[in-house]
Amino acid sequence: MMYKFDIENCINVLSSGGLILYPTDTVWGIGCDPTNEEAVSKIYRLKNRNESKSMIILVAEEKDILNYTNAHELKIYDYIKGIHKPTTVIYQNAIHLAPNLINSDGSIGIRIVKDDFCQELIKAFGKPIVSTSSNVSGYPAPAMFTDIDILIKDGVDYIVQHRQEEQVPGIPSTVIKMNEDGTYEVMRP
Repeated sequence: MMYKFDIENCINVLSSGGLILYPTDTVWGIGCDPTNEEAVSKIYRLKNRNESKSMIILVAEEKDILNYTNAHELKIYDYIKGIHKPTTVIYQNAIHLAPNLINSDGSIGIRIVKDDFCQELIKAFGKPIVSTSSNVSGYPAPAMFTDIDILIKDGVDYIVQHRQEEQVPGIPSTVIKMNEDGTYEVMRP
């Protein structure tokens, strides 16, 4: 595994409440431990982002969603399996996460990440990882590592080396909201 060094460094930083800058299945993200309220606050400060604007968590497997929401059925994944673009689902009734990560309406956005690096990182960490685009609030999400603002790079505790050279622009995920009654709506195609 060519990124073992990155995984080990990320685990050390995440476990100590620090921030990482890492490639995801969409765009480069800023991440932290989603159960650590102070770490989540660090991301809001770094991005100069209002805490009322939510962030999401990445999980490695469908079953992991049940640990962080009161969702009893994951039938939306039958629908999502037909979509090839990464898809974030907003679930009601988030649980076991830092209070400042959960939306004011009690919801949380969760994406099952397909990227090999992210999957290995999440499995090694043993819990989800916060993911938010690596931009200062109000500016567009960087499409590639080289587009990330120096303020963001200087504000994290570890920058993953893996995939920094890629020239393929990242694309934000589709966002679907799961309603209490089991219906869903597309928030961002």
